[in-house]
Amino acid sequence: MALPNRLNLQVQGRAVEAVLDPATGESKGLAVVAHPHPLYGGTMDNKVVQTLARAFVQSGWNCLRFNFRGVGTSEGAYDEGQGETQDLLALVEQLAPTGQLALAGFSFGAFVATQALQALWPSGRVHKTILVGTAVPKFPAPALPEDAHNQALVVHGEHDDTVALAGVLDWARPQQLPITVAPGGGHFFHGQLPLLKSLALRHLQA
Repeated sequence: MALPNRLNLQVQGRAVEAVLDPATGESKGLAVVAHPHPLYGGTMDNKVVQTLARAFVQSGWNCLRFNFRGVGTSEGAYDEGQGETQDLLALVEQLAPTGQLALAGFSFGAFVATQALQALWPSGRVHKTILVGTAVPKFPAPALPEDAHNQALVVHGEHDDTVALAGVLDWARPQQLPITVAPGGGHFFHGQLPLLKSLALRHLQA
């Protein structure tokens, strides 16, 4: 497997620390995985984020992970998901102005990914979405576009004590958006990362 490429990117004059994991075989396009809350230790090296990245790479996607503002060597300050979403969109425009896209996020990163999905969906370029431990109602994630449901996988731990499953169901219910529940799983999927990767692979290769 090819080694990841560490990138030092620029967005509006600010440095952004990132890693591009190259696809196994011919690339289908660019996937972007957004990490958990930057004020609570979230980075692009989070185990759930890395697990999702490995699933994308194994399924033939180049996968971009990047540190949000104020994390690692990424410049700037936390912006409650708005600036983080703008940065994600700017990186997509910079690295993949054309071609297929996939979006994923974990916890706060899932909130960022849903906002990016809304912005990118009209382009017809987003082919897969994976949301894990979606941080609602702490962050009011927008509803997914109705015609994006078939391309979306939403996974949540049964015993998530950071983001209660009930809150995610309250968000999903009006959308009639299915949720895949990991029995006995917590927020960080300790001991269940192989299961999470398996679910992601099944979705990406379907």
